[in-house]
Amino acid sequence: MTQFSRRSLLQHVGAGLYTAALTQLLGEDFLAAQDRRRADEIKLRQPHHGPKAKSVIHLFMNGGPSQMDLFDPKSELTKRHGEDYFDTIAGEVESPQAAGALMKSPFQFAQYGQSGMWVSDVMPHFAQHVDKVSLIKSMYSTNLTHEPALYKMHSGSEFNGRPTMGAWISYGLGAENQNLPAYVVLDDPLGLPVNGIDSWQSGFLPPVYQGTRFRATGSPVLNLNPGFEEPESITQLERDLVARLSHAYKVNHPNRPQLAAHIATYELAARMQISATDALDLTQESAATHSMYGIGDEVTDSYGRRCLIARRLVERGVRFVQLFIDGQIWDNHTNIGTGLKTACDRTDKPIAGLLEDLSRRGLLDQTLVLWGGEMGRLPIAQLSGDKDPAKSGRDHNKNAIAIWMAGGGVKKGFVLGKTDELGFNSVENRVSVADWHATVLHLLGLSHEELFLERNGLKERLTGVEEARVVQEIIS
Repeated sequence: MTQFSRRSLLQHVGAGLYTAALTQLLGEDFLAAQDRRRADEIKLRQPHHGPKAKSVIHLFMNGGPSQMDLFDPKSELTKRHGEDYFDTIAGEVESPQAAGALMKSPFQFAQYGQSGMWVSDVMPHFAQHVDKVSLIKSMYSTNLTHEPALYKMHSGSEFNGRPTMGAWISYGLGAENQNLPAYVVLDDPLGLPVNGIDSWQSGFLPPVYQGTRFRATGSPVLNLNPGFEEPESITQLERDLVARLSHAYKVNHPNRPQLAAHIATYELAARMQISATDALDLTQESAATHSMYGIGDEVTDSYGRRCLIARRLVERGVRFVQLFIDGQIWDNHTNIGTGLKTACDRTDKPIAGLLEDLSRRGLLDQTLVLWGGEMGRLPIAQLSGDKDPAKSGRDHNKNAIAIWMAGGGVKKGFVLGKTDELGFNSVENRVSVADWHATVLHLLGLSHEELFLERNGLKERLTGVEEARVVQEIIS
């Protein structure tokens, strides 16, 4: 055993302290550099390959729109209306105690456009634009309960706490316009969706990539402008002082992405005072444009304003804009005849206006528009005490979901996939949620395999660890 004199012991301990101190300093420098990198990552980054789209407008339909009442008419349902079918799908029904017989659609269908796409009579405005979109009738998911299904659609996982698609896209491509957020959320003034703000979280990505909420009326961002006037020179001095104090604090508190995000957000807010106000000033638009979006009409005004704001934001370089509806208005368990029609009445004209406006301005080719919810509906009735299909509803269905995509490299007037004769299950050219995510990323120039963050020894991706493919059939 080695014996140390007191002098020798002090020499060894002293050398160890120097080493520890040096390691600490080097570690702080490295972590501070990592922190700075995280704060700067929102800047423009190069895609993995040539993109077909530069930005995304995601029109999310909370609740699960009914595919066989909107885009996928089933003559067999009409023929077999009232026939027992529950035993066949008993394991796929969320509320077995309320399950009924096969139920025909209470709506009328017709074919539209050169493509001959089927659309029901509750979407008369969208029906005039079917030759601009690719309709996928064969999408499916993995959970028939709202919250897990929502997380799956937004983040690729049924569990909360993971980055959403908008956050991944902002992380991969950064921002074109440094005076506006890369990822903007236009939620409904009537209320948040059923899973609250989780639909636009950044998860384990740096916080700068989470969605920024804009309001459609009033001040676009709360507390963006000061409550009193002061000389610009004074305002600039205050900002400079806050910036110096923030960065000095950050040096002493390395590896704090939340702190870096707060600083980056504060600096962005200063730049946004002019840019955000201008982007959301709809008085700059003509009366004809307002009318096209349904602005001024009580039913369509709110959603129309947000659709028009979405166009103005992508026009100014915002990367990802997401629109939500309050609660889950497409969750039509009862009275589907009025409930589904109400959901369409609120959104149909504004969405048609958005497609028309983007097309007229030459923006549709570079903007990817996405429409869809977290699930579809069952072909059987959810009993309401009445045999009238308009007064009954439909329960959740994870096996068949209809969505559409437009612009940004997507085929026009194209229909992909089929469901079975009753609309219960996707049976041809099936598209998983991971496939859809991979396709959206691909159209933006991102590879779903190369876009990852190393975390705990795992390369975390939007598409997770499951196999995913780019749906080449819908790409022009």
